[in-house]
Amino acid sequence: MASAFLKLEKLSRGGKTFRFGQWNRFYSKPSYRAASESGKMEEEEEAPSSGISRPLSEILKELNKKVPDSLVKTRHEKDGFPIRYIPWHTVNRILNLHAPEWSGEVRNITYSTDAKSVSVVYRVTLYGTDAEIFRESTGTASLDDISYGDPVQKAEAMAFRRACARLGLGLHLYHEDAS
Repeated sequence: MASAFLKLEKLSRGGKTFRFGQWNRFYSKPSYRAASESGKMEEEEEAPSSGISRPLSEILKELNKKVPDSLVKTRHEKDGFPIRYIPWHTVNRILNLHAPEWSGEVRNITYSTDAKSVSVVYRVTLYGTDAEIFRESTGTASLDDISYGDPVQKAEAMAFRRACARLGLGLHLYHEDAS
């Protein structure tokens, strides 16, 4: 069975193909590894340099690219309406690749007065050589929904993804819903 890392393998940048995977700390340049079917770690092509050594405009340009459909998941609301989203851990990996000096923080957690929901405010900050930028967003989850995780975790993941969308990462998914 293909690992989640292998689903991320075909993102291209500057004509080079690389895989997300395990950070190889034995080299001075970023390089990614993924497990083969035998379980042995295989060296992949070096990932292009990124992050703090680049201007913010270049980082944002990379984040604004369409995320491959293979990384996008779909869940169905109670009314059957499909919602396309990128899982928080995938968003995290994409940020680590294109803006490794990013930071994120929970700014606020608020429970509704009727004790039926919780809202989280999350801030994502990107750092470039010329500037830094942050975006905040909120996520809300019902305290009654126990389908997976706890409500604060769900609200935080939602707020994180939305803050990243405000920086361009996965923003195309919101435009698909409008059309």
